[in-house]
Amino acid sequence: MDFALPADDDPRRTALRAWLDGHPSPTPRQLAEHGLVAPHWPEPWGLGADPTHQLIIDEELKRAGVRRPDNTIGIGWAGPTILHAGTEEQKSRYLAPLLAGQEIWCQLFSEPGAGSDLAAVATRAELDGDEWVVQGQKVWTSYAHIAHVGILLARTEPEAPRHQGISYFICPMDAPGVSVRPLFDMTGSHTFNEVFLDEVRLPADNLVGRRGEGWSLAKVTLGNERVSLSGSGALWGMGPTASDLVDSVRGSERAAEPLLRDRLARVWIEGEILRLLRLRTVSAAVAGMEPGPEASVRKALADEHGQEVMALARDLAGARGMLAEAGPASGGVATPWPDGLWSYGFLFAPALTIGGGTSEVQRNIIAERTLGLPHDPPAHAPGSAQTASGPASS
Repeated sequence: MDFALPADDDPRRTALRAWLDGHPSPTPRQLAEHGLVAPHWPEPWGLGADPTHQLIIDEELKRAGVRRPDNTIGIGWAGPTILHAGTEEQKSRYLAPLLAGQEIWCQLFSEPGAGSDLAAVATRAELDGDEWVVQGQKVWTSYAHIAHVGILLARTEPEAPRHQGISYFICPMDAPGVSVRPLFDMTGSHTFNEVFLDEVRLPADNLVGRRGEGWSLAKVTLGNERVSLSGSGALWGMGPTASDLVDSVRGSERAAEPLLRDRLARVWIEGEILRLLRLRTVSAAVAGMEPGPEASVRKALADEHGQEVMALARDLAGARGMLAEAGPASGGVATPWPDGLWSYGFLFAPALTIGGGTSEVQRNIIAERTLGLPHDPPAHAPGSAQTASGPASS
């Protein structure tokens, strides 16, 4: 792919500039109706935009100071799955408010006994007439406390093999029987939550895809999740980038120190590599391909990169880095990110290599699905490192 973008007189660029001139402060609904929230989606939800067109749109929105609606799970994960397997009624009901940020979504996948191993989901859904009755518990559910709707995995065929007895549902978060309990982290906030489902009744048409097809749909969601969580920002695709960090300290005394300068160059290079990997992922999506192993490759790299960016920002702040509102050293180019976000990012960064599948899980996926390496041997298999008497000595 040629990564050089078209010039200022490109018709796609001039048409968007003309629209933005007429809508200098577009509402989320206007952005969604014009196909600018997820331009790679097919019409009428998007523009069917190819990677170059998407990048043009990103550039022009940034130039105009226009931000898209914030609905990461809805736009990045739930929406693509509904597009892939939802009914026309589901698409008509959910996609427009999802794109406009009018209905925030969460993901009801992980459980106390089923985190990265989603095939171990224990939440049950039983058909009672024309309703599904759901009983179970979810954990580490981001934004559940503000979400209007959730995508839910539940076991509908208890006797079926693990991967074949799971179904995929749309769950209103205000349904009777849904309760949310916050999980506070060391930032002092609670992005994460526990969700309890006590005989929650869902209409039969809230099933996405076919009964028992949930595992394959979960793979579609998780593939898009890894693309979404590996966006340009250092915090799961959100927040500042490595380039923002470099700009924020450009010309400052701290950035002139040789060791810190070397680390700045390294994280900037990593950021550029991840940007190019993202373009490859976008190209695959536009070609009609499901997210492949490159999504896991990029997430495995991006999460550790995000931690490095935030650790470097703290070190650039020096002793001030111990304060809650301390950002990187001043003296560089102004960025839209407040100082407090950098300190928050450092505290939040340890979660990056856990959420959306741990780094270890991502490396297993890459090893097995991309490199063709064998699965780990059973713990007590002959010749394995773990024997009945304990770990083998070195």
